[in-house]
Amino acid sequence: MRILRNYVLKEFLSAFLISMFVLTFGMILGNLIKLAELIIAKGIPLAAAAKLFLYLIPFLFSFILPVSTLAGVLLSIGRLSSDNELIAIRSSGVSLFKVLLPILIIGLILSLFSVILNNQIIPLSHHKSRQTMVDIGSKNPAAALEAGTFITAFEKFIFFIYRIDGYKFTNIRIYEPQGENKPPRTIIAKKGEFIILPEKQILKLKLVDGTSDEINPASPENFYKLNFKTYFMNIDFKKQQSKKADKKTKDMTLEELRAQMARFKKDGINTNPILTEIYKRSSLAFSCLVFVILGAPFAMITRRREKSLNFGFAFLIVAVYYLALIGFEALSIEGAVPPLIAMSAPDIIFGALGIILLYKTCLS
Repeated sequence: MRILRNYVLKEFLSAFLISMFVLTFGMILGNLIKLAELIIAKGIPLAAAAKLFLYLIPFLFSFILPVSTLAGVLLSIGRLSSDNELIAIRSSGVSLFKVLLPILIIGLILSLFSVILNNQIIPLSHHKSRQTMVDIGSKNPAAALEAGTFITAFEKFIFFIYRIDGYKFTNIRIYEPQGENKPPRTIIAKKGEFIILPEKQILKLKLVDGTSDEINPASPENFYKLNFKTYFMNIDFKKQQSKKADKKTKDMTLEELRAQMARFKKDGINTNPILTEIYKRSSLAFSCLVFVILGAPFAMITRRREKSLNFGFAFLIVAVYYLALIGFEALSIEGAVPPLIAMSAPDIIFGALGIILLYKTCLS
């Protein structure tokens, strides 16, 4: 049994490392081209570009690890299946599940490592990357605006924008906290655009079709709703430029996210986006284990040993997984589905499918 386990484990590790090498080379090459464009087009110093590249690597591995795990399973188990070695193992009375157990354990270890990667290493590198951009003289205040995350870079206001396309955006919420245990002033608009006035160091927001909370003169602690077709806001970014890069949701560790969520709850701000980010990181981390559970029986059924075809299957499965994750993330942020259920759904669906196939191929 030990010889069989070592043999299968060796096949998997070889395929896994080959997949990691291919994916790492491809993704690094693509990003090196982008960094070269920054150096040539924007005059970013080579040393700063090198720092940006180093900070990018942990983020790349958050995708490389799950895809390499799935590709490794499909390549190794697919070859064993196509050569009828699995049939021979099963005919000798050995349980295929016991043979696959070491690969499942490796999938679990990679998932646990990914938890640390997603919750500690990537947020730190992401923040340092943005801080580097600030340090090399980025003067565009729109760079602080990112879709799908709380933006606290500007004084007095907290932004949440659902979609940004260049200088135009769709669905924006602007909160102005009024103090602890008091509801925030809220401005909501369906769409709008950014207008930068560099000579005045002002970021002008043009908001279209929305509502604004305005102070009630008779009762300053209360607001009344004002519907508008067009609404303009001026944001002074002088102080924003002089300070360190403000941490966005993606830059925060798990502890920092929980602390921010507690603060927002006190200010009456919807914390669904923060909960979504927390559960999304866990879901992505455990995708390594899920892909092992799904990939092993899938490889047995397809019985393919061609590397290119198995890579194709791997990318197809991963594409469907990430599309499902993106869809559930949107539902979670909108509040249509509770964050825990929404962000766990892809792992539960793919994992359940894998367990059913694993039972049919190994234990039935």
